[in-house]
Amino acid sequence: MSHAAGAHAVHHAPQGFIRKYIFSMDHKVIGIQYWFLALTAVFVGMALSLFMRLRLAWPTESFPFFGEGPMTPEAYLSLVTMHGTIMVFFVLTTAPQAGFGNYALPIQIGAADMAFPFLNMMSFWVTLTGFFVIIAAFLVEGGAPIGGWTGYPPLSAVGEIAGPGQGLGQTLWIVSIALFAVGSLLGSLNFITTTLDLRTKGMSLMRMPLTCWAWFVTAILMLLSFAVLLAAGILLLLDRELGTSFFIPAGLVFSEQVIDHRGGSPLLWQHLFWFFGHPEVYIAIVPGMGVTSQILSTFARKPIFGYRAMVFALVGIGALGFLVWGHHMFISGMSPYSAMVFSVLTLAIGVPSAIKTFNWIGTMWGGQIRFTTPMLYAIGFVSLFVSGGLSGPFLGQPALDLYLHDTYFVVAHFHLVMGVAAIFGMFAGTVYWFPKMFGRMMNETLGKVHFWITFFGVYAIFMPMHYIGIAGHPRRYAETSGVDYLASMQPVHEFISIAAMITIAAQLIFVINFFWSLKKGEKASENPWEATTLEWTVPSPPPHDNFGGNYPVVHRGPYEYSVPGVAQDYILQTTPDSAVVKAK
Repeated sequence: MSHAAGAHAVHHAPQGFIRKYIFSMDHKVIGIQYWFLALTAVFVGMALSLFMRLRLAWPTESFPFFGEGPMTPEAYLSLVTMHGTIMVFFVLTTAPQAGFGNYALPIQIGAADMAFPFLNMMSFWVTLTGFFVIIAAFLVEGGAPIGGWTGYPPLSAVGEIAGPGQGLGQTLWIVSIALFAVGSLLGSLNFITTTLDLRTKGMSLMRMPLTCWAWFVTAILMLLSFAVLLAAGILLLLDRELGTSFFIPAGLVFSEQVIDHRGGSPLLWQHLFWFFGHPEVYIAIVPGMGVTSQILSTFARKPIFGYRAMVFALVGIGALGFLVWGHHMFISGMSPYSAMVFSVLTLAIGVPSAIKTFNWIGTMWGGQIRFTTPMLYAIGFVSLFVSGGLSGPFLGQPALDLYLHDTYFVVAHFHLVMGVAAIFGMFAGTVYWFPKMFGRMMNETLGKVHFWITFFGVYAIFMPMHYIGIAGHPRRYAETSGVDYLASMQPVHEFISIAAMITIAAQLIFVINFFWSLKKGEKASENPWEATTLEWTVPSPPPHDNFGGNYPVVHRGPYEYSVPGVAQDYILQTTPDSAVVKAK
């Protein structure tokens, strides 16, 4: 599509600090703002998880911020709730899509900016407001909510009578999620319009990098799923504040008090939440798939294996992601026939995931691999995605899920496949695009030290959780020392907690590397990785409108590495056939 079609996205360079760095409409600044929001959120989330691990490993000890004596079960549940919410929304959804996507998508398709720059700015500030609101839940009377990151009613719907944190803290939780949904809807509309309307001349859909396809598919998932979550959150607020009964059935008794509601269904919330919740898994992981594909091809010096198959696999994952929400509800009493349908669809989604995995291996096979830090993180992503994904078919079988659903097996599964794998994608993207964003290189030695400690650390944390889950260890409990059959598993909790402390401490290496490299890192050239896509044809960092008014013309696909008969081992997308230097 001609770039002239996207002229409405162009806006003048900002004047002054406030318009340039705070209320900026430049997609690059907004992407970096999202990245720093996610960085802040991830350290909050890790701190909460550290307190959880301390409670589980040493249940009789007292810890700072939690008063005298051991941490109460209610305090533990508030940590579980807030850790899950902050990590899923403000880290796993924010950095891969809104952070890297905002920064790189327009440049990779040859556009000056996102389609709606003002809307882009608004999406960030609405999201940031949502983050402030959820942090405020720690500070109000009653404290943070204890209803879990899924917010299941009736616990989340009846108010403060349900327990500590279920008053104003729970209300702030719902408002925060609603604000996040609004920001995500604004962002998804921007991504979809930008991808369809602002591609430069020659940039057909099948010439887009797989990162662009990943952000495009993710934006569609966000548009369809966050709309449902927003509606569900509004209904939950109405139940809490205006006395409606969408999710509250008749006959409930809390603290010897009959709740004056009737006709609602807690299962309705589960259907609405998980219709969002399972696509959310792919909202978190699909951008990482795109980044991994980009990096593996770049540093294996080979074209991506099966480009079209990778595109169709991304689309297939997105489509099937909306058809499998019921596997989160196998123990809710659903019809066995419905469970069978959801089970078959759940197993079917493994097919496009397997296509991607085998194609990643095919991309590396026989390549001239450069084991740079981004490449290590990308390989780590593949390892974690496969390791976490292999436990998925067990949970996709209703008969097995009845036993495993409320155990640590599920915690291990979704942390590996959705959480840690996605975070390795973030590490990979950060180091890969750092030279473009800031004009300097990150330190390779520090990067590799951070990779190996983190890689072995996360396996040391989450693999043992599979074993205690199979042994029947329930999740969500602050303490199980009084249960005889679980007593032998306490040393495992201590091992996991020590591994968690080491892994969390290792993240300081990444932070030190990042901020040191901002000022002292080696200056980056325009194309330090010898990559082929459009962002590596502009200065590092790029000018305000990315291309200085000279929009590129695309002549080829995004992964032309090691082309036979060509002098260099890569050809930029902007290089016409007549300019390709032949090997002598």
